[in-house]
Amino acid sequence: MMVQLHEEGKVGAIGVSNFDVSLLRKFEPIHHADSLQPPFSLIRREHAAAEIPWCNANRTGVICYSPMQSGILTDSFSTERVRKMAPDDWRPKSANFQTPNLERNIKLRDSLKPIAARHGTTVSSIAVAWTLAWPGVTGAIVGARSPAQVDGWIAAAKLTLTAGDLDEIAAAIERTGSGQGPTRPASVRTAPSEATRASMEAR
Repeated sequence: MMVQLHEEGKVGAIGVSNFDVSLLRKFEPIHHADSLQPPFSLIRREHAAAEIPWCNANRTGVICYSPMQSGILTDSFSTERVRKMAPDDWRPKSANFQTPNLERNIKLRDSLKPIAARHGTTVSSIAVAWTLAWPGVTGAIVGARSPAQVDGWIAAAKLTLTAGDLDEIAAAIERTGSGQGPTRPASVRTAPSEATRASMEAR
């Protein structure tokens, strides 16, 4: 269906969500995936091992979602906030919001504070900028429920982390034992492109 719409000129590109490399390869004979939408953050890093490098090598854009790990990697997050979440909130049921992962994740968030201070920005912006620093990542979908929350991370669109920043973050990941997957991009981007900045969306 989507291929037909693309051939008819009714859609400009075809993207997929949550595909692994095996599915991306199976999809190629049908149509090239113009973009992949995977979960990706300082805590959920597993897609940096295979899917993001594959996309980078095969000209498939990557628009990651949940770069702030559903709120954990924000300046004001706390264990108390988890305790006060509504009964119908899915997050307390997720492993990343439960002991001991929750405490490890908050320690990782805290390790971003000195880096944020050096750049004159927020922890949230550092967390989002880290995802954008990976070669192959072309954008990030960042959640916000208010204009104030947008102000908390929008600086990531113009923020370039240094090699030293990335080393410090990688060391913090190793030290805290938070999450799983590669801890550092192989190279550093010079600056986010106009396309990257344009693709950052709030939802």
